[in-house]
Amino acid sequence: MEQLSTELPNRVTHLQVDDRDVFLVGTAHISKESVEDVKTTVRAVKPDTVCIELCQGRYDSLTKKDAWKKMNIFKILKEKKAMLLMAQLILSTFYRKLGEKLEVTPGAEMLEGATQAKEVNAELVMADRRIDITLKRVWGYLGFWSKMKLITAVMLGGFTEEIDEELIDEMKQKDQLENVLGEFAEKFPEIKRRLIDERDIYLAQKIRQAPGKTIVAVVGAGHTPGIAEHIQQDEPLDELETTPEPSTWPKILKWSIPLAIIGFVIYSFFKNGASHSVENIYIWILVNGILSALGAALALAHPLTVVSAFIAAPITSLNPAIAAGWFAGIVQAWIKTPTVQDFENLPEATGTFKGWWTNPVLKVLVVTALANFGSAIGTWVAIPWIISRSV
Repeated sequence: MEQLSTELPNRVTHLQVDDRDVFLVGTAHISKESVEDVKTTVRAVKPDTVCIELCQGRYDSLTKKDAWKKMNIFKILKEKKAMLLMAQLILSTFYRKLGEKLEVTPGAEMLEGATQAKEVNAELVMADRRIDITLKRVWGYLGFWSKMKLITAVMLGGFTEEIDEELIDEMKQKDQLENVLGEFAEKFPEIKRRLIDERDIYLAQKIRQAPGKTIVAVVGAGHTPGIAEHIQQDEPLDELETTPEPSTWPKILKWSIPLAIIGFVIYSFFKNGASHSVENIYIWILVNGILSALGAALALAHPLTVVSAFIAAPITSLNPAIAAGWFAGIVQAWIKTPTVQDFENLPEATGTFKGWWTNPVLKVLVVTALANFGSAIGTWVAIPWIISRSV
């Protein structure tokens, strides 16, 4: 390769991959210096291709500021993407706060990579895995109780963390997604595997597959060692692009619960009489209904929404294909249909605990989550109760 006319920043790693030159620009994601590093490197190298650590969806969210206006909350609920949207909103909120603190736009270094690619007439490659696949893999490989712990931790701590200088200095050494769920990675090794390690491999292979003899890749500094380790080998990505299928046992368990409840109600009818069987039915209805309704009430849902959660929970708990929160969310969205203004206010609303309970869009998501959570608890309370009084 010809001698560069400009000395590259010290956070740039030069790799020789076969007969090609790859320059990894390790960025801090929240640093003005990183933006300058990207600009300096691309202008000095004049690459054939610039790879950036974004998927198309995340790139669009950064560049299309009116994307919120086009969101359809009913479609999100029907496609069961409420939890995914909540995770994405928490992610964007955390980095917006950091951006305000440091006076730099979150993702600015990635956008600078795209801008510089256009300036030098280089091809632009979105090198990261789709965020929805990453989050689904993180979620899908967690056990039930790990999921409950994770939800609790997010709800209790997601809006209260102070962004001080010590936190900022720490974050400069890490990857963007890793920062948001970094503390969970220590408690849940499976999260780190899906969130960080898999994406090291994915990014490395996308950069390896990029066209041209000279490539600049803008990636989080935390990914640089992993990419350097995996980029020399040609590794398949098919498995990393799939979302986990539920194993056989959870499927069996989901259907065995309603069958067991129905079976015990019938059993109690023949053993203890009709009145005892009716009491078991009342227990199932009241425990499921009350706890799901309580979840909706905690979300400050409309009274009709609370009633819908109460009615839906005992029925949906017997059908694994549907959920009480889905019905409650639909009713809440129907009663208080979010406006374009509500969607436009999402970035500000997600930044406060109060905003999640007052913004109509966010309230629908909270109602959905808490009604589902209440229904799940109700199922696990009602089952042993019914069994203990029937045997």
